[in-house]
Amino acid sequence: MAKHKVIAGLDIGNSKIRTVVAVMQENSTIPNILGVGVSPSGGLRKGNVIDVEEAVTNISAALEDAERMAGEPVHHVFLGIGGDHISSQDSKGVIAISHSGNEIIEDDIDRVLEAAQAVSIPSNRRILRIIPKGFTVDEQSGIKYPVGMTGIRLEVLAHLVTGLVPAVKNIEKCVHQAGVDINDIIPSGLAAAESVLTKRQKELGVVVIDVGCGGTNVAVFEEGTVLHSAALPVGGENVTNDIAIGMRTSIDTAEKIKIEYGTCIPEDVHDRETIDLSLLSKIDTQTVSKKQLAEIVQARYHEIFLMVKDELAKVQRDGMLPAGAILTGAAVKMPGVLDVAREILNLPVQIGFPTNYEGVVDKIEDPAYATVIGLVIWGSRFQGEGYGLKLDLKGLSLDKMAQGVKGWLRGLLP
Repeated sequence: MAKHKVIAGLDIGNSKIRTVVAVMQENSTIPNILGVGVSPSGGLRKGNVIDVEEAVTNISAALEDAERMAGEPVHHVFLGIGGDHISSQDSKGVIAISHSGNEIIEDDIDRVLEAAQAVSIPSNRRILRIIPKGFTVDEQSGIKYPVGMTGIRLEVLAHLVTGLVPAVKNIEKCVHQAGVDINDIIPSGLAAAESVLTKRQKELGVVVIDVGCGGTNVAVFEEGTVLHSAALPVGGENVTNDIAIGMRTSIDTAEKIKIEYGTCIPEDVHDRETIDLSLLSKIDTQTVSKKQLAEIVQARYHEIFLMVKDELAKVQRDGMLPAGAILTGAAVKMPGVLDVAREILNLPVQIGFPTNYEGVVDKIEDPAYATVIGLVIWGSRFQGEGYGLKLDLKGLSLDKMAQGVKGWLRGLLP
């Protein structure tokens, strides 16, 4: 199988680094996953590198595992990054169409997106992703893909996702030191949405809530494109910390309690039920109340979904999304999390499992793999365009971003 057909996704999370290696068959539109690699994300905290050497070692381990399983070498990756340093804002770009016949061509889309990037952002931030919400040709708005139309003025409303330059550069440096180049950088929340949403859900209006270990990514979609995105600094790690403080145990024991006995529904637990910690730990030997555990867990998940509700209120979509909320990420496997989300968000809620891929790897049918599979799906769109897979790319250029946007726009067309 030709090397240029290989696509790899690298998701650098707060508790795990996940790699997926896939290939695109010539007659297929969805990636065929061959290999998966997972390693602990030592050297990273809240999306930031705190120990370069340890981070490089763990990234290399995840890549090697995936390469070994797939039997294919990886030279380039689509990188997913998260963390509370990721932020977003909307921007407008306007240009005049001056060709003969005033027909809009692809170069005009590049120019109008470049105009949309001419927005005031702090010098220590950089644009990671620019996503068109909609185009306006003269006075006609709501256009998804204006190429081929005729007009004299082209306008775009774009959603810009930015990240802190030092945080992004440090992660890039670690990935390069692990021996691979970066095709593109995609924010984790948007990547997760690619693998768990259908086109119909994006059209109707839906929110994807990716609850990870160190944070929660929110992406709201409507009319086929991104309406709003946000990164919240609360995740599964906070639940573990709460248990450790509330029950006076070590962090390691708290994590074991959470996985073994955690639930978000105190009403389902009898008042007299207890947990003997000596079965889980040699350090902690006391007995604790199972109901108290459920109350601690419920309180933190309440807070996470209240923060999501606030984000929906910012774009006037609180309780107003017909396709509801899709929960994904490692921390949504907690029993009772759907009930808490329904109560707070006042929306239909379901767990989002990765779709839109082929392959016989069993363990990836898991919400925790939504982001890394989304990265591979994102990368699979550019196979026909020779997109970046033969280039040695050290950073994001406008040309790369424009290619990505064109792929995104074509994906919106029926």
